Amino acid sequence: MGNDEFYLQAVLSAEDDAITIINEKKEVIFWNEAAVRTYNIEKKEILHKKITDFFKDDHLMVLKVLQTKEHVENQYHRPRADKHVVVNAMPIFNEHQEIIGAVSVERDISQIVKLNDHLVSTSIELNELRQKVYTSYEETPFSKLKGKSRVLQETIRIAAKAAKTDALTLILGESGTGKEICARAIHEASVRKNGPFIPVNCGSIPSALFESELFGYEAGTFTGAEKKGKGGKIEEADGGTLFLDEIGELPLDMQVKLLRVLQENVIYRIGDATGRKVNVRFIAATNQNLQKMMEEKRFRSDLYYRLNVIQITMPPLRKRIEDIPILAGFFLKQFAIQYKVPEPELLSDAVSFLLQYRWPGNVRELRNLMERIVILSEKQVIHKEALLQFFQNPAAINNTAVHPAPHSLPEEKKHIEKQLIEKILKEVNGNKSAAARKLGISRVTLYQKLKKYGADQV
Repeated sequence: MGNDEFYLQAVLSAEDDAITIINEKKEVIFWNEAAVRTYNIEKKEILHKKITDFFKDDHLMVLKVLQTKEHVENQYHRPRADKHVVVNAMPIFNEHQEIIGAVSVERDISQIVKLNDHLVSTSIELNELRQKVYTSYEETPFSKLKGKSRVLQETIRIAAKAAKTDALTLILGESGTGKEICARAIHEASVRKNGPFIPVNCGSIPSALFESELFGYEAGTFTGAEKKGKGGKIEEADGGTLFLDEIGELPLDMQVKLLRVLQENVIYRIGDATGRKVNVRFIAATNQNLQKMMEEKRFRSDLYYRLNVIQITMPPLRKRIEDIPILAGFFLKQFAIQYKVPEPELLSDAVSFLLQYRWPGNVRELRNLMERIVILSEKQVIHKEALLQFFQNPAAINNTAVHPAPHSLPEEKKHIEKQLIEKILKEVNGNKSAAARKLGISRVTLYQKLKKYGADQV
């Protein structure tokens, strides 16, 4: 062996990649140290022996190259179940262009593959965890109160705290703001969630039936009574929550009896002198001014202060206009699914009108409007003119839609623009030419805007 061959042997042996050389008889004539480390086969075991004694024919790229006489470049290969390699291989020809063997250089990437598999597995677990977090968020009782406005989120924060207790809760707010949805959310987020939630609309019960409806009656109390007697709504709510909507409509004599239940946790059916112990959480709601009603002697102050342990105010829709697109989209999707029709799309001018409308009926009015659109619209896109056709009270549109809400989009745009101009002018020390350049507008346009906002104000 000449010196050149020793040099070549040294170079090949020092290579970090596994190098295999076979002759035309498939015998291994070179096997470097990297190959030993990669396959755990010592040189003395494999040299001058057929490589097929150690590997299957279809598991070695060097054999494929020997057969096909074609180069292989950067090809992923898996010669064994526990090995992953990237192979470069080529046939070896003599001076007569006769194939005399093949050489392969294999880079062991098993560790990289394992790390990648671990990364993929971790990513999948992370995505599953994110999905669980997202799902759990979506499924929280308070997620039914749709919207991201600060005023709504503050309401939800207080309600969530109330849900952790059995404290008496009074929910205030205009009609249609979602007082019952809030009450249900408090119940479902509480330890009583597996108990009943019994809603009672105090405004829909005739005065003569209030006592029997709320407290129930004993057998034979009056003509037409059930033979075994009947429990009232308070008993039905035992172990759960009783929601007294429109509490301001409760007659004064019933207010006294309700106050006694709140104080003693005991109810007395009509015709019963002994009483029954109950375990009920009370939530009341009203759209009336109870303090004014107290002054007018139409609502008992002792009942008011008893109920008003935790007070929650549901904001009207006109004070959370940023939630309108969210709610409109939610209702459109909900009713499209319910009625099995394509979901309509509100165009920008229709959305702008929704943002300016005053919403006397609040979320309930918006919900009903979106339901009518889904049922009655023959178009997939809804512009402003088409939208107006679905309002059931044209007078309300004329009276309430002409004046933008205090924080309407046009006013918000002006406010942001004014703030930006002020900021840039401060940065350039009042240099209007420099300010115009930074703002990407002409000096004339800048002066017009300064005049528009008041030169002394900017």
